[in-house]
Amino acid sequence: MKLAVSGKGGTGKTTLAAALAHILSRQAHRVILIDADPDMNLQVTLGLQGIVKPLVEMKELIQERTETKPGGVAPVFKLNPTVDDIPEKYFLRQDNLLFAVMGTVRGGGLGCTCPENAFLKALLRHLVLRRKEIVILDMEAGIEHLGRGTTAGIDWLLIMVEAGQKSVQTTLNIKHLAEGLGVKQIAAVANQIQNPEQKAYLQQKLVGVQILGFLPYDPAIKEAELKGVPFWTKATSFMEAVENLAKRLEQANGKTENEHKERTRKEEKAA
Repeated sequence: MKLAVSGKGGTGKTTLAAALAHILSRQAHRVILIDADPDMNLQVTLGLQGIVKPLVEMKELIQERTETKPGGVAPVFKLNPTVDDIPEKYFLRQDNLLFAVMGTVRGGGLGCTCPENAFLKALLRHLVLRRKEIVILDMEAGIEHLGRGTTAGIDWLLIMVEAGQKSVQTTLNIKHLAEGLGVKQIAAVANQIQNPEQKAYLQQKLVGVQILGFLPYDPAIKEAELKGVPFWTKATSFMEAVENLAKRLEQANGKTENEHKERTRKEEKAA
């Protein structure tokens, strides 16, 4: 199962990505979790100990794999570098969880034509299309840098949304973008719901958008952050709702697994 979590900043997408990774890895699933958000808050949210160097800053590795010098003028470099061994060698491991931070390509992001971009895109393509583990990508408010080929391997794009006009508009924008890139299953996850009125508001405004779950406002998340403890040890109501969401995702993924395998086979061949 390959998941990408996006949404307007501050809607809780990093918290959801961390919660899903925690729940699924504790269920004996091997999970690869990628922080692809420029803010890079996922390690702190998870409470993972250890030094995690952003992949884009591994200059010598990128130079070796793309056969050029990153950061300089590189008119010729390898567009499909070897990345199969990267997760085992360079990701942070904790029990069933493998974690990495992508980092930001300076001076143009993942849209630039440069060795760093080629390396990161090849790695994302490998993770989404060829790895057998559960992969969770914590994205920024958009998925353009995944590329059309990679997004075809995403099983679910989850868009975090709150009860508010700006969040709703961002959700609709991301959905439109994802459809254009070929993402097959797109769903909103409503977060910080405090009353039935907020739930009804989102159901009314998100016409044509599947709402996969409603997550309650849980003040224990902030309390846990202030105390420096993992939020899942305190936020009982939130974690129960995420567990139900994870079950729905797994059930839905089982129904579409054959379709995903065929889609992945075609994308691997094209890549």
